Amino acid sequence: MEVIVRKLRAEDYEGLKSAMIEAYDGTGGIWREANIKKLLKIFPHGQLCVEVDGMVAACALSIIVQYKLFSDEHTYEEITGNYTFNTHDDDGDVLYGIEVFVHPDFRELRLARRLYDARKELCELMNLKEIKVGGRIPNYHKYSAELSPKQYIEKVKTKEIYDPVLSFQIANDFHVVRVLTNYLKGDVQSKEFAVLLEWSNIYYSRKKNSMSDSIIRLGLVQWQMRPFADMEKFFEQVEFFVDVLSEYKADFAVFPEFFNSPLLAEFNHMSEYESMRELAGKTKEIQAKISSYAIAYNVNIIAGSMPVMEDGKLYNISYLCHRDGKLSEYRKIHITPNETKYYGITGGDKIKAIDTDCGKIGILICYDVEFPELSRLMALDGMKILFVPYLTDTQNAYTRVRNCAMARAIENECYVAIAGCVGNLPGVNNMDIQFGQAAVFTPSDFAFPTNAVKAEATPNTEMTLIVDVDLNLLKELHHYGSVRTILDRRTDLYEVKRVSKQKQELRLKE
Repeated sequence: MEVIVRKLRAEDYEGLKSAMIEAYDGTGGIWREANIKKLLKIFPHGQLCVEVDGMVAACALSIIVQYKLFSDEHTYEEITGNYTFNTHDDDGDVLYGIEVFVHPDFRELRLARRLYDARKELCELMNLKEIKVGGRIPNYHKYSAELSPKQYIEKVKTKEIYDPVLSFQIANDFHVVRVLTNYLKGDVQSKEFAVLLEWSNIYYSRKKNSMSDSIIRLGLVQWQMRPFADMEKFFEQVEFFVDVLSEYKADFAVFPEFFNSPLLAEFNHMSEYESMRELAGKTKEIQAKISSYAIAYNVNIIAGSMPVMEDGKLYNISYLCHRDGKLSEYRKIHITPNETKYYGITGGDKIKAIDTDCGKIGILICYDVEFPELSRLMALDGMKILFVPYLTDTQNAYTRVRNCAMARAIENECYVAIAGCVGNLPGVNNMDIQFGQAAVFTPSDFAFPTNAVKAEATPNTEMTLIVDVDLNLLKELHHYGSVRTILDRRTDLYEVKRVSKQKQELRLKE
């Protein structure tokens, strides 16, 4: 006989279904294939099975939750998001067991113990605080007339009564936390009671950005357009702002779109098309210098955006210079008629959230924020803060960016920070006037400002805006908000999805 503990796979479902039918023996419904596929998609490492001679004989299903959102008085429906598993959170702190079953033909092999050992190993490997389960007490109905749930549990603990679930869990180092009432609807055997049990990971070390490390400090630079005598003077001004924001312990320093435009002055005798390509020749040096500032001042820097030449095409790129030395980028996707006419800029083709030491963030450049599909895809990838460096000449243009950024914050349940240039550049063609007002926007619910504006700078004045945002509030909003725009989407009617590179190329050919 060969016994293997491994991760569950989608192709295991038929064998899994047969094992569930035998294990439940008419006591409850079985998990549908769609449920299993959802779990495998969101948390493949947490779905385990035991294979005996090639047959699925036992299974354990689990999710990760931010447990503070649920407390010790939850129901099974609440912890699983009404069986949707939308409560799973990769940044959570507790591994929650939602199912364990063993085919009756194999119960003498103690396969459940193997699954529990595998769960404990997973909990330690992922540095999760503990494992929690809501354990049924299937033998309680035999004693309910004479014993309260508390009395029943005590007798199981002293081994006066045997309960196939609770006795097993206690034997596997789980300890009783409390009795849960109305835990699982229709559980007649347990009288809808359950026992909240936990196993603590003694190797756990508190993770960055858990519920108690959720405050992220944003530093936005409202950049004054001014002539610079040379590149060194430009770097002095950039470093000044980085230094200031670092002194205030900012996690992010954000510069505006094309904030290096003053350097176009030396090419003003050329056409706009040619001068922007000359400016692109300075981008590599600027990016390298700003990356060195990010490391030296210990702050993640979103270096506004800068022109970049690649394979004969001009792109508008925002670099995220991580404070650990890494480099990420976002290429502006939607190009305005002005940018097309004067500069011949090419749009990018990648939409993705970016991993940082403060969680997942997104970057959209100016006009891109007016297209809601981009930020929605990032939000579905886990984005919590969206940064929008922009460059607007008139108040009308700024209003478009501002109002769309506010909408993105509400519909995606995230923070949105916008930063732009102010002042004027009379010596640079097509960059003569600017209108800007840096701001941070929030969702619109009780935990946030009534106007959904966390903070905003004075319009058209060079300054910094320093704002703290709390990721904890977003997690609570996601589950308990007055409205829940991510959870309540009707994906049975519509969806937003990326188009593959092959389909993009096919459309271009057509």
